[in-house]
Amino acid sequence: MTSGPSSGRSSGGGRRRVGGRRGGRRTTCRADVSSLVSLSLDPPLVGISIAHQASLHELLRGADEWTASILAGDQEHLAQHFARSVPPIALWNDIDVREDDPRLLAGAAGWFIARTVAEHRTGDHTFFVGEVQSVEQSNAADSLTYVHRSYKRV
Repeated sequence: MTSGPSSGRSSGGGRRRVGGRRGGRRTTCRADVSSLVSLSLDPPLVGISIAHQASLHELLRGADEWTASILAGDQEHLAQHFARSVPPIALWNDIDVREDDPRLLAGAAGWFIARTVAEHRTGDHTFFVGEVQSVEQSNAADSLTYVHRSYKRV
């Protein structure tokens, strides 16, 4: 589910930013998602739901793989930034990304790289199922969540 502070949707999980790779080319398109769902341990599968009108939707439909950055507790400014409905090309001014993979946000609490294995149209969203290719945890003290219409450190 795509979600931002004005949507009124809540999540018990951390805030994530998702990006994709199509045909070996990395993209700079990102979206704010409130849940990254663990689906299976063997094989390791995760899922995200993206609104059809979201800028990331068509990119992910053709993506070979996608990434998720789980925001650290001190990255509320990034959550607010990416929750805005502005064209993706404008989203990257002054945003720190990792040098090894610019799809991943620097300073996040953790990162996933997943390969799309299934897509399911679910009403006005598509649920993307990804096989986890890598998971990395940072040394961040906490992560960020959005619950009861506000950001919280957990």
